[in-house]
Amino acid sequence: MKRRTPPDSPGLFPDLPLVPDFSLESRAKRKGLWPVAGTDEAGRGPLAGPVVAAAVILDPKRIPEGLNDSKKLSAVQREALYQQILECAVVSIASSSPKRIDLIDIRKASLDAMRRAVAGLDLEARHVLTDGRDVPMGLTCSGEAVVKGDARSVSIAAASIIAKVMRDRMMARAGLVYPDYGFEVHAGYGTDRHRSAIVTHGPCPLHRMSFRPLKRDQEAAPAP
Repeated sequence: MKRRTPPDSPGLFPDLPLVPDFSLESRAKRKGLWPVAGTDEAGRGPLAGPVVAAAVILDPKRIPEGLNDSKKLSAVQREALYQQILECAVVSIASSSPKRIDLIDIRKASLDAMRRAVAGLDLEARHVLTDGRDVPMGLTCSGEAVVKGDARSVSIAAASIIAKVMRDRMMARAGLVYPDYGFEVHAGYGTDRHRSAIVTHGPCPLHRMSFRPLKRDQEAAPAP
């Protein structure tokens, strides 16, 4: 795994995209905090479906090439890396349902799914790197929030790939159960097709009723 090195002419180079590496994990390891798990979620923004979180502990000697923020990878790349990660890393997945999202809000539901993903690892983590600005409450070890973590840490990047692929598969299955909404195409995001289907068919049990426009439409509905 290649590590980033500072340019020898600072200030003259344009901003380059971050490439995740193992430096945050190595720093924790030097402090005696090993193993290190990376965790991330997929599906905070959609109008329907669960939010899915993954936790990954990588083997420093078997890190798959090409790990990156899942949003920067094609579906084919994500699927290939998904299989490689499962073959060489310790992986755990958890999710929060639409009902739970509506009950406690998407931020708390996402963090709780990440906490449960970490707790489900077969190998107990000593330190957790979390994508974003928050560390899940209830971890049994130290945690570190990493802004843009999926572009900085290969462990978080691996977790983002696992979470994204798993959620896409879940929404493809949802498309078979609720064929009127096209979940297999848009994964629950608020596309024109999805919004039109909600208007035509109304919400289904997978919809997040605390999200607009569903919440707005619910509030505007006449009393029975």
